[in-house]
Amino acid sequence: MKDPRFAEHLAIYVDVVRGRSFSSAARHRGVTPSAIVRQTDALEHSVGVPLLVRSTRALAMTDAGERLFERAQRLLDDLADTHAEIAAFDGAVTGVLRLACFPTFGKRYVIPTLETVMRDHPGLTVELDLTERLADPVLERLDAVIRIGELADSTLIATKLASQNRMLVAAPAYLDRHGTPTEAKDLTGHRLIDKLHGADLLGWTDVLGHPAGAAPGPQAVFRCDDFEAMRLAALAGIGIAFLADWVVGTDVRAGSLTRIPLDDER
Repeated sequence: MKDPRFAEHLAIYVDVVRGRSFSSAARHRGVTPSAIVRQTDALEHSVGVPLLVRSTRALAMTDAGERLFERAQRLLDDLADTHAEIAAFDGAVTGVLRLACFPTFGKRYVIPTLETVMRDHPGLTVELDLTERLADPVLERLDAVIRIGELADSTLIATKLASQNRMLVAAPAYLDRHGTPTEAKDLTGHRLIDKLHGADLLGWTDVLGHPAGAAPGPQAVFRCDDFEAMRLAALAGIGIAFLADWVVGTDVRAGSLTRIPLDDER
């Protein structure tokens, strides 16, 4: 197609046929009839065949003109639908939102907010992957991943949601039986609750200087990949846990878990 104005001329031609006159198309477009005639002539020149049989009383389509009108109507209707569909993206939130995060975080903070978000955006559907593994948003076609810790070198766009503080906690009954440590070295002999996988990042190294269980240090008696299960183990008096404030902060404030500040934290 060599004529850069072919689509414009095609739309004018459809207006002429629908209005059954050049004057009607001119009124519809707010231009003079002569301008409509010139653009219709340009279209006929572009396709190389006559499209209209013109008389002083009426316009009639040739066979080629009728075929072009049928095709042009569909094309222009499709263009109008496409324009409306794309324009609807302006300010609208629709489609599938794919998220991944730790199970405890998703259950406590993501799911409670979804009802409001989805009510405000009825065209939105959500797929939430609650996983302890490090989800890859590119390979798994995820829109967003909520992670804990520093983001390694990456082309991903990252936004900090909040700061996290981790704390040592235990049930009051456990501390009554085993005593309350005041220094990291006092943890030797205590029963620890640890992360099953990823303990190098989310385990006891920040406190002990090495993973729990490394001889001759304190031993982990319960390991689990779920923060909520680790919290429940601490509440049950199984041992001391090292968990984030967003996991156990409410329990500490309620007194069901006791925070254990070591000397270097005081």
